[in-house]
Amino acid sequence: MNTLRQTKREALPLVNEKITAPRVQLILHDGSNLGVVPRMDAEKHAADANLDLVMIAERGAEGFPVVKVMDFGKELYDKKKKATEAKKHQKVIQIKEIKIRPKIGMGDFTTKMKQAFQFLRDGKRVKVTLWFRGRENAMKEEHSVRLYGMVEKAFDDEGFTKDLIKEKDTKMGQTWSRIYYLKSGK
Repeated sequence: MNTLRQTKREALPLVNEKITAPRVQLILHDGSNLGVVPRMDAEKHAADANLDLVMIAERGAEGFPVVKVMDFGKELYDKKKKATEAKKHQKVIQIKEIKIRPKIGMGDFTTKMKQAFQFLRDGKRVKVTLWFRGRENAMKEEHSVRLYGMVEKAFDDEGFTKDLIKEKDTKMGQTWSRIYYLKSGK
């Protein structure tokens, strides 16, 4: 069952006979607080109401564990339902990467830029990564200015400049990258 898999991922509260404290602060299913009572009385209240006794806090204001009479299965179901509902409203950002070397040929460059244009039209972000090897590392700054200039000229020629947003460069060793995306209004 799905709830068993869920128990492995997140710690579930103690329920019914798994609560071992001799005295507990009891809250009934209607929300009324009965105060500190023996655990056996709390279990009897839960059994009479045909519900579960669930520990909601290990230490309450009075220093005793706080337990509540509730339908634990329904509580798990509602929590899972809220989590899936929250997941539905999340916006997933997809980033597509284009790798460019300083010695790239014009045919290869135009092919990669056509892919980048299509990714932008599809609403995805494009990560342009400059990849330096060997002696190219000695002139990273000059190569990056030239290559990013070519990329931005290609975006300009395609008509993306007005709506194009570029993020700050990320420089990590032999790879430098910059992310481009369109304003959300387009």
